[in-house]
Formats: sequence, C-alpha cells, structure tokens
Amino acid sequence: MYMPVFDLFPAERKQLMDVVLQRLEAYYAHTQNFAVTPVLDPEEIRKNARQFDFSQPENPEPALHKILDALEKFTVHTPHPSYFGLFNPRANFAGIMADLISAVFNIQMAAWSHAPFAVEVENYLIQVFGEKFGYDPGNIDGVFATGGAEANLTAVLCALNFHLPSFASEGLVGLTTQPVMYGSAEAHHSLVKAARTVGLGYHSVRNIPTRENHRMDTAFLEKSIQDDLNKGFSPFMVTGTAGTTGPGAIDDLQVIAAICQKYNLWFHVDAAYGGAVVLHPEFRDWIGGIESSDSITFDVHKWLSVPMACSMFITRHTDILHKTFSIHTGYMPRDAKNLSVTDPFTHSIQWSRRFIGFKLYLSLVIFGWEGYKRIIKHQVDMGNLLKKQLADSNWSIENDSLLPIVCFTDPKLGKNDTFASALCEAVVKSGKAWISVYPVKGVSTLRACITNYATTEKEITELVFLLNIFREKFSLGK
Repeated sequence: MYMPVFDLFPAERKQLMDVVLQRLEAYYAHTQNFAVTPVLDPEEIRKNARQFDFSQPENPEPALHKILDALEKFTVHTPHPSYFGLFNPRANFAGIMADLISAVFNIQMAAWSHAPFAVEVENYLIQVFGEKFGYDPGNIDGVFATGGAEANLTAVLCALNFHLPSFASEGLVGLTTQPVMYGSAEAHHSLVKAARTVGLGYHSVRNIPTRENHRMDTAFLEKSIQDDLNKGFSPFMVTGTAGTTGPGAIDDLQVIAAICQKYNLWFHVDAAYGGAVVLHPEFRDWIGGIESSDSITFDVHKWLSVPMACSMFITRHTDILHKTFSIHTGYMPRDAKNLSVTDPFTHSIQWSRRFIGFKLYLSLVIFGWEGYKRIIKHQVDMGNLLKKQLADSNWSIENDSLLPIVCFTDPKLGKNDTFASALCEAVVKSGKAWISVYPVKGVSTLRACITNYATTEKEITELVFLLNIFREKFSLGK
C-alpha cells in the first residue's frame, strides 16, 4: 500500500509525537528553571539556524532535539513567571491544545461552507464579547484578526467607508478634502501604520497630547477637530486607548464618545490589552464609555493568555464590514449560496486563514468566565503588590495606571540619563527577569508588567530584590 511520504508511517508519527510531547511537557512544567533571556550571540544563533542544508532528509528524532535545544537556548522565555514584559503571556493549556487540533484539521476559514462549525464558533464569540463590552445584542458584528495591528487597520477602513460613501469604489482619488484621524500621543503606532497602509499618509494622524495622568487631553482634542474643520480638513475618526502600551493609561472614553457624537466622528477604542477588565465586575467601570464606541480592538492573546496570534475587531454597525470588504468571485465555493450566512472572505482583510478563535473558544469551554475572572483579579493583585514593594524599597512610581503596569525609577539616581537603561540591561543580562525601559514625561523609567497568570508573590519579591541589588551597584559606580 502506498504511503504518502509527508504522512510518515503511524509508528513513526507516534514516536515523533512522543518525543515532542515529552520535551514540550518538560518545558511547560519547568519554564521557571530556564534563564529568562538568551545570550545574544548572532554568529552562534545563525550557526544553529543553518545547521541543516536540506540536501538530504534528516533523521527526524535527533533533528527535533537539536531544534528544541536551540529554541530553549535562544529565546526570551515569555511564559516564564519572571517575564515582566510587553503583554506576551504564558499560553494556557487549552489554547495550546486548540492550536494543535486546528493544525491537524487545517481548517480553511475563507468560505462558510468549508468550515461551518468553526465560522459559527467565531460568530458566537464575537456576539458574546460584544455584549460583554456593552453593545446592543441586536447590533453586533466583527471578525477575528491576526493581531491588534490588523484590527486597528480594519477600524480605519471601516471608519473611512462609513464616512466616505465613495471610498470603496474610488479610493482617495475621489476625495476633495484630506481625511484626518486622532489619537493620543500614547496611542499604538499601528494606527500610524494603518494610515500609511490605506494611503492617507503619516500626516493624516493627529497626535493629541496627554495630561499628567497620561490620558488624552480631551479639551485639546476638541480644539484640534475644530481647527481642522476650519482649515478644510475632514475629521473622520478618533481612537481612545484602554491600556496604553507604555504607562497603561486609559483615556476618558466617555468624554471622547461625547466629542465624537458632537462632530459625527467614528469612535474606535483600542482595548487590545485593557479590554479584558470587562470580564471582572470589580474592574468593568475602568473602561466605562467603551459601550458608546463604534468599534473595538481586543487582543485575546494578551490578557486572556492564548497562543499568538488571536485578536478581535468588534463593531456595533452590522453592515460596515460588508460595505468595506464585500467582493464577488467566480471560483470560491458556493455551497451555501441559498443560506442566510456570510462567507468570512467577504467580511475581513484576510482571505485564507486558520481557525483563530478556537483557542479562545476551548479556553472558555474548559475554564469558563469564572476562570478568567480569577486570573484577571490575580494579575491585578500582583500588580498592586509590585507597586507596594517598590514603594517600600524607596522606588518612585511614575505612572498611576489601575492596570498591572508599573513605570518606576529611583527618586535621585533616576536623574542620571543612563540609570534606567543600565539597570534594565543588568536585570535582563542576569537571566533572572525581563523588564523594559519607557520614557515618562521625557525621563526614562523602568517598566514592569504582570503578563503571566503564573506570576506569584515569590517572583515579585525576587524582582524587587534584584532591582535593589543593581541599584546599589549603580550608586557605587560598579
């Protein structure tokens, strides 16, 4: 009997799967035993990446061990409980299983008829999360995206098509005035990239200054809109942020919503990180006003701890995605042409894609809303503990976010321009933790974020102890 070479034989598959699962289980169970950061030796890393020349098939088992060894040695281990970084969490096990299952089925999500269960699972998730964010249950639509950048790009395209009826057919050539959009100086740079991608250009993005609390200056926003209208520009969109990447600021969404309503602008909320607080009643009011938005970006692969990459774009306008992306072809499957369904390729930037939402679906099936509620509370508690321990050790907290993000420095040593970068480098090179540097009010600060549901008081205490040691060495000139 012919056996396709790519399939391998059943015994070979089992052997290789056993090898992989044993190595992955050891890594997953004991991630804390690895150094958080690798030694960055480009020559050695390239040598490892190029150790196979592909001229002949390799013996799979030893090849797998070599590759897994390299991944363990040359990776920042974001699943480590002492990784205090950039919203890169430890993936929960249900999400990992979902990715494996999705890969084996190799589900193609372009056409409804090819993956009806998968499409309806994602539709269900868009609906329930839209309701969690406060949208009217009868007016919810959305799509899963590869990341927050794609979701924000979708928002810009939807806003343009909402305000400019000829945009889909004529593009920018048909416009007589320059469209402009607004976001705070702390807004994510994917909005600038989106403006470039759609052809608006960098100068169409107005960076609104922030106030002392790092939130958008809404008085300045309204003045900017009025000025642009007087100059003949066409304001069409404002983005409020619910959890900025640096200091974790949450813009005053209620005030922005009122301004957008007054000037008839599309109100988008980039809640890529902070949107998760809607799953806990104690924190839901932190992003009050999001229910008045026209659309929302929400990164499931951040606080909801599923494998990269999984994001949502949600809107309360049920016709805008169709208006923005609808297209007809002669070659796509038409098995469902007489059914009241929507083919995903007509509803999104993407065409062919995998079952992105499955990792969220399986996580909710296994852990439920209650599981997420507990994890969100735990991480907020750990953020508060970190703030307290830093303050107790005479560090100065430079942001006032309610989210578990802390920007801090030493009240005296922080005036030295090299202090934050030197301490950050020392911590990262130690391999015991990972933090970053972020400028607050023009001064470099150290930044630590609780991204891992497995981070406990132990890791918090160890980080502060490490910071205190390196601060002492810096002060002594060592």
